[in-house]
Amino acid sequence: MRCGGGLRLEYSIPIHLDDVAIDFPDMQIVMAHPSFSWQDEALSVATHKPKVWIDLSVCSPKYFPKQLIQYANTLLKDRILFGSDSALITPDRWMMDFEDAGFKPEVMPGILKGNAVRLLGLA
Repeated sequence: MRCGGGLRLEYSIPIHLDDVAIDFPDMQIVMAHPSFSWQDEALSVATHKPKVWIDLSVCSPKYFPKQLIQYANTLLKDRILFGSDSALITPDRWMMDFEDAGFKPEVMPGILKGNAVRLLGLA
């Protein structure tokens, strides 16, 4: 897209959400997309702020950085969410890539449903 569709990458930098989480400590925040290329910032904010979540929308899990998968399997296993907002990859293909990306079998149900159920207060 010409000029990236007019989207300003500066507003995608996850560290800006650190101030939002401090100013609104009771608000749940979901960081959309795997925060390419600021993955370490996103993981830092989510690890430090207990009401910050990360969703996995926009691309195939086979492109997720190793540190995202590591944190999803450990420290952030309860705050990683499935998400899809792209017609570039079918749900079947996303699921196939998800199964092969290195997520532990015991965290997959939470990522695919359980974590969202808790976040949205549906249980």
